[in-house]
Amino acid sequence: MEFSKIFTICFSVLLLCSSLAYGQARSPPAPVAMSPTPTPAPAPAPPYVNLTYLLSVAGPFHTFLDYLESTKVIDTFQNQANNTDQGITVFVPKDSAFKDLRKPSFSNLSDDQLKSLILYHALPRFYTLADFNELSTKGSISTLAGGEYTLNFTYDSGTVHLDSGWSKTKVTSAVHSTDPIAIYQVDKVLLPEAIFGTDIPPTPAPSPAPVPDVSPAADSPSAESKESGSSPKSAPSTSSSNSIMNLCIWRQLVLAVSAGVVLFF
Repeated sequence: MEFSKIFTICFSVLLLCSSLAYGQARSPPAPVAMSPTPTPAPAPAPPYVNLTYLLSVAGPFHTFLDYLESTKVIDTFQNQANNTDQGITVFVPKDSAFKDLRKPSFSNLSDDQLKSLILYHALPRFYTLADFNELSTKGSISTLAGGEYTLNFTYDSGTVHLDSGWSKTKVTSAVHSTDPIAIYQVDKVLLPEAIFGTDIPPTPAPSPAPVPDVSPAADSPSAESKESGSSPKSAPSTSSSNSIMNLCIWRQLVLAVSAGVVLFF
């Protein structure tokens, strides 16, 4: 009896072990862990360009920079330069250009007009000097001021000329020309017709050069004419002296003859 129990228990244990071994043999292999593919590093962001710094160290642009800051247009320029794909092109008048400005005056402009005037000095895209060769064939070009605030360009043998109607000037130097910002120096403030109208006064004619005051030479015709003109005036004085001398001679002859007659008698 005890032998049958032991046999039953052993058989059950053997059957259980066989079932476990068969289950392990039938189970699929564990998946192999895959290493993640490395994500490529993002391209470095272009360096931030500080227009205030560029204009303060590049040249005599303090007046234009003051207008940029007082009208808050500097923020618009910075955003266009650093946060867009197009970039920006800025035309910067020298300080002397504002000093030479007589008419019209900025004193009568509203805040919005003054802001538009400063925006008028920029194009909403980066342009090299060579790009203006093609740009000059496209007629009026819109500025950052938008709407009817346009500029006309002429490209002549590498020189870029600008025409706003009121202002005709040219690019005299490239202050900064690295994408996304181009800064070009101009000799005049750009005055838009959208603010100052189309009744543009004519450009005054240049004053004639002064005629040098050259004294005539001694042998010049004028000197000769003066000498010849003065000779008749000296002629009467010479003839009168000759007459006096002749009169004295005759008087002496008469006295001598009279004395001889007296002695003879």
